[in-house]
Amino acid sequence: MNILKKAYCRIYQAAFRAALPLLPYREPQILHSCKELPETLSTNSISNLMIVTDKGIVKFGLAAKVTAVLDEAGISYCVYDETCPNPTVKNVEAALKLYKEHGCQALIAIGGGSAMDCAKAVGARVAYPGKTLNRLKGTLHVLRKIPLLIAIPTTAGTGSENTLAAVITDPDQKYKYVLNDFVLIPKYAVLDASMTYSLPPSLTATTGMDALTHAVEAYIGRSTTKETRKMALSATKLIFANIEKAYENGTDEEARSNMLLASYQAGFAFSRSYVGYIHAVAHSLGGQYNVPHGLANAVIMPYVLDAYGSSVYKKLLQMGCAAGVCTEEDSPEEGAKKFIAAIRSLNERMQIPTYIEGIQESDIPVMAAHAEKEANPLYPVPKLMTEKELENFYRILQLGKNIRI
Repeated sequence: MNILKKAYCRIYQAAFRAALPLLPYREPQILHSCKELPETLSTNSISNLMIVTDKGIVKFGLAAKVTAVLDEAGISYCVYDETCPNPTVKNVEAALKLYKEHGCQALIAIGGGSAMDCAKAVGARVAYPGKTLNRLKGTLHVLRKIPLLIAIPTTAGTGSENTLAAVITDPDQKYKYVLNDFVLIPKYAVLDASMTYSLPPSLTATTGMDALTHAVEAYIGRSTTKETRKMALSATKLIFANIEKAYENGTDEEARSNMLLASYQAGFAFSRSYVGYIHAVAHSLGGQYNVPHGLANAVIMPYVLDAYGSSVYKKLLQMGCAAGVCTEEDSPEEGAKKFIAAIRSLNERMQIPTYIEGIQESDIPVMAAHAEKEANPLYPVPKLMTEKELENFYRILQLGKNIRI
């Protein structure tokens, strides 16, 4: 990267870091059971709402747990259950139409990040009925208050119940774009462990590693605060202590509760301190090939951390100590390498692959361009990379092993 662009990126990031204490971040109010919904809705004068979810959540009976509570309380609702794993512009517009037809006042998102992102984007479109999502993408382009939004995560990974971001796919352009705005932070988050019991082991693994990616990228970036560092380290400790327990026994209430807390904490950290090239590459793979986001992050993470080299050794040592895989007696380099090895070992034990199938060489320059545009100058990464350098990660992912970059 030439010196002028590098300087521009770092000045841009420094300005955001300086403004961080002044920005209107807020946390959602935590509910610990779906049974608390009627009182919460009544307090906010809500009598008619839309549930945003997907077919899988309905099939496993998770949506029914919520609708039963609403039925008993006499609260009207409609259900949009067509959300796909990487929610599209079409999903958002279809849900918006249903919301308007039923005269809804609020939104409840039930599911993983896809359902929550879809609901956030619907809220943005309600606020701006005359603007397309393409015109609302980017940072602070929504601004107007959206309808009351309650997030009920059924995975412990995205942290979207605590973030200002919504990621939407444009399938025509094969591109994912992000809406970032403080008004998109849900007003309430329901952290009910029982809502995650039916999550299969494979999704428990990849969504859990998604949460770890959030914690890692937030911690190693250059826009951290005392609070985000604390949250990221706590999330890392919780994930290493609980992810395999939840993977092996889906109804382990303590493990599931701890993973929900870890996801929430990691969401807190990255929504304030941002992410990095792991996410940028993962988003491009999701847009091009519909690769599930958690899976992409899990596979990519160790390769990107390797590439950052000495710029992250000290911080990865600290994360490794929190995870219990190294000690303060290790050198920064030794500790960092132990932590990266521990991530690889976790992936292997939970049968997460080392490569991504189907990457075409002809698509790599386009995906790398999207990743570079997303990351630079916004993401305060520890080491800046060019479009050409990012291309190498896709080739690594084709092979499932490091190559010289």
